Amino acid sequence: MLSYRYHRAALPAVRHIYSRQAYGIRYASLEAGENKTGHINAGPNEGVLFFNNIFPLNLQWLFRLPFATQRLLPKQLGGEGNIISAADPHKVISQALPEGAQAPTAQVTEVLPRFKEGGAFVKFTRAPDTTNESVEKVVQDYLSQKRIKPWWNPLGTVKAHLVLGRPWVEDLYRLPSPRLRVEFLPTASGETPAELTQEQLYELFRPYGKLADILAQPSDSKVLPKYALVDFARIRKAVAAKNCMHGYVLPEAQGGGKTGTVLKLSFETKQKTNWIKDWLFSHPRIVIPALAALIAGITVAVFDPIRTLFIKAHITRTLHLEDNRLYRWFQQQANAFLTRVRLRHETGEEAGMEAIWEDRKENIEQIQTWLMETADTFIVVQGPRGTGKKELVVDQALKDRKNTLVIDCKPIQEARGDAATISAAADQVGYRPVFSWMNSISGLIDLAAQGATGLKTGFSETLENQLAKIWNNTATALKQIALEGRKKDDKDANLSDDEYLEAHPERRPVVVIDNFLHKSQEGSIVYDKLAEWASRLTTSNIAHVVFLTNDVSFSKSLSKALPDRVFRQIGLSDTSPEVAKRYVISHLDYDAGDADAGLHDLTPSQRRKDLNELDDVLPLLGGRLTDLEFLARRIKAGETPSKAVKEIIEQSASEILKMFLFGNEDGARQWTPMQAWMLIKQLASSESLRYNEILLADAYKTGGERALQALEQAELISIQSSAGRPYAIKPGKPVYQPAFQRLTEDKVLQSRLDLAVLGESIKEESKSIDKYEQELHLLGELPKQPAELTSRVMYLLQKIQASQTKIEAYEKESGGLKKILMSEY
Repeated sequence: MLSYRYHRAALPAVRHIYSRQAYGIRYASLEAGENKTGHINAGPNEGVLFFNNIFPLNLQWLFRLPFATQRLLPKQLGGEGNIISAADPHKVISQALPEGAQAPTAQVTEVLPRFKEGGAFVKFTRAPDTTNESVEKVVQDYLSQKRIKPWWNPLGTVKAHLVLGRPWVEDLYRLPSPRLRVEFLPTASGETPAELTQEQLYELFRPYGKLADILAQPSDSKVLPKYALVDFARIRKAVAAKNCMHGYVLPEAQGGGKTGTVLKLSFETKQKTNWIKDWLFSHPRIVIPALAALIAGITVAVFDPIRTLFIKAHITRTLHLEDNRLYRWFQQQANAFLTRVRLRHETGEEAGMEAIWEDRKENIEQIQTWLMETADTFIVVQGPRGTGKKELVVDQALKDRKNTLVIDCKPIQEARGDAATISAAADQVGYRPVFSWMNSISGLIDLAAQGATGLKTGFSETLENQLAKIWNNTATALKQIALEGRKKDDKDANLSDDEYLEAHPERRPVVVIDNFLHKSQEGSIVYDKLAEWASRLTTSNIAHVVFLTNDVSFSKSLSKALPDRVFRQIGLSDTSPEVAKRYVISHLDYDAGDADAGLHDLTPSQRRKDLNELDDVLPLLGGRLTDLEFLARRIKAGETPSKAVKEIIEQSASEILKMFLFGNEDGARQWTPMQAWMLIKQLASSESLRYNEILLADAYKTGGERALQALEQAELISIQSSAGRPYAIKPGKPVYQPAFQRLTEDKVLQSRLDLAVLGESIKEESKSIDKYEQELHLLGELPKQPAELTSRVMYLLQKIQASQTKIEAYEKESGGLKKILMSEY
């Protein structure tokens, strides 16, 4: 009969013993040695074998869980549900050493699995006439014949080796490694251990597996105890050597010195050398640009098709709920429950515009005709703000045309920072996904890499490149939309894509660029890129491009993109008094209720007896649509036309005071209040001023043209041009003419601003006098006064006299203005 001993499991505070009824054998999970001493003791006639490759090493994390140690792991060695272990060491020894056979006799006393290292210790007793080496030889021969292969490692086999030393079993979190640290320690205190050579180490450890390298301790190292590093080709071989040779006392006969040398083994983490990583980090000038190119290539290959798809959905309005038929049907059913007043209120503005569209019917038809023709040039609709350019093109000319893309330049130009500009441009065309915030991060990375390598890496991209990407993706989407209607059985199926688009202008989408050149003085990069992109669309027959602009000098910007083309232009101006009157009356007739049943046969405009005032007040208001709409709303609210126009003029005068004359503490304006007041004062008495005459005034001698352009951009004035040359200045809006008159009628305001203008004039004349006096002083220092200088001296004296006369006149006029300021409120 076999004898067995019970051993306590040594995982922290865990003890588990599994009994198998068939054999009566007990298996103990031993992780901290006997009695948690960290060692396995073998008495006389006892030996220990280490079975390697019993458990997989890649499940070490599972084996360190308490529940696994308590319930799972012991079963995997001796239980019926064996699903992990490759073999049962007890069975192996029983079959290798059968009873009664002519072989060394041995009895297994305990099986101690080492799950962390994928093996197990087997302690056995032997007969006095049997050696441990003979038992090892029999077991090894048996395993060589049977070749037990784990199912999780078909290339490996179970091995067994005799434990020569005193194995140290610990439950520390130290994972096996192919490198062993072999320390040389004395057998007793005060003794000197021997340092083994590479040949001796090779002789000791080669039986356990192929060695990769043996590294001796550096000769100048002062680290104690002395050591050597032994590298095995495989981790399993290192595990077997460590468990069998730890604590082995090397006798003098094997080179251990007179008193012997104790070998202490431990796993050493091997520093893996990664030549690929080292090369990458050693060549940043090559790697970083290549990485940037790789990222850019992946971005183009992955995200560009997605972005093009989103742009197409934005243009064709595929994802717009309001264009869905079912949604529109429900909307119509819901609108049926609204009151007639509500319905008329919703359609009043559209009906009020009918008068405008009738007046501009020729312009609408002209645009529609151009869109049906093959012409590689731009369509430009120019007019002051508030003349209905967008409504004319989008709501009327393109009313029944599908696949229209509207790009509003205003949010793009007003965005602050590159990231905001990129986001605004992407929103206009439906460009998704957009990583505008990455531009700032990549800029920092590029700056750091440039400081380290001295070269630009290309991670960050300029605003121009980012915008170019957005417009290029949009062009791709537009071309795909234009070609969607092609069929293989068409009569022109043999045409190429470019020839097909040229032959079918009606298939091309329409791109409407609104607010072109809005705040162009703050930067033209957005408009330059837009114009270049629009020129490619037009010349490639991909799409029709319509520009909507308030700027009269648009040809300067667009001619850079299409220098050899003549643009198709439509100029919108203020409506005539007759059309303006029809517009106001239409608002009244279509946006009134039927509260007065007795007057049901009369239109709202016929009920009002004060509408005859429109003939007198509309010339003051002008034909600007925004002002006419404001007037119509005031009349609807119950005001008379005269009072409404008076209120509009008062409001416009207040806006002029706030925007152009007062409050420039931050110095953001490009004009002075005196420059604006000079124009206001002169335009109050004259509808038009000569452009060059204004530039001769004292207030406009310095930066005059820049100030005039800024005032035109702010819509205080409108500069008229002929053949590209400015020649006249008019009010920015018709209502500004009476507003200017209203401002000049305020004596206190006029005196205050005139006094400031006179002050500037006095300063300019005083500077002129100083300049003339300095020249006279220089001439007076000459040793002789040649006769040729007499005319020059007289000229300077006359200039001084003229300037002095002007100063005296200005000061006299200033005195009168000061009296007004001191006497009136």
